[in-house]
Amino acid sequence: MTSTAAQPRRALVIRGGWEGHAPVETTDLFLPFLRDQGFEVTVSDSLDAYLDADALAATDLVVQCWTMGEITPEQTEGLAAAVRAGTGLAGWHGGICDAFRANTRYQWLTGGQFVMHPERWLDHTVDVRPDRADHPVVAGLPGQIPLHTEQYLVHTDPSVDVLATTTFSATDQDVPEESRGVTCPAVWTRRWGAGRVFVSTIGHKPDDLTDDTVRTLTERGLLWAAR
Repeated sequence: MTSTAAQPRRALVIRGGWEGHAPVETTDLFLPFLRDQGFEVTVSDSLDAYLDADALAATDLVVQCWTMGEITPEQTEGLAAAVRAGTGLAGWHGGICDAFRANTRYQWLTGGQFVMHPERWLDHTVDVRPDRADHPVVAGLPGQIPLHTEQYLVHTDPSVDVLATTTFSATDQDVPEESRGVTCPAVWTRRWGAGRVFVSTIGHKPDDLTDDTVRTLTERGLLWAAR
């Protein structure tokens, strides 16, 4: 009598684009975690990975860190089709919500798009929504996460599930007048067909992601999105 060991889940890490968001250094922070969680991890610096339908179908989680840049319609459709079929998609900051600015199909998939941040890093908080505090990504985390980094203003799809928000200062002159006092999503999830998508706007620099609370939130988001 023979037995077959369970196959490991597979994660694909796509990294590149604008180097200011340290795509290699930040994704490297999470590779050991994914492996410890039983994932077989593949790392790619090419968006052509989104053209390999068979490989994507066998992938349980795509972690993308690719700020700005351009993606072809074929690459976009390859990723969107894989997520619709059940592959998870997750990422942080500009690597997922400031990618491919001209591609509205991609923005629809992720559920949001970066619009603005004040020119300097600001002291601010990301605030867990009390009505979503039992969600597995944020359950048990502090209600307020203090940060000193970029504060993103994003436009989001009305269908996303907002887990946490951030509010711009009403008095800080470094905040553009149009955004003073505004509250917008900072962490959200969404469903895309059979797939799950996780987005966190936190993570401009590596030490944002090594903060204990932010790291826990991000790791949970990766696992939540994974098939």
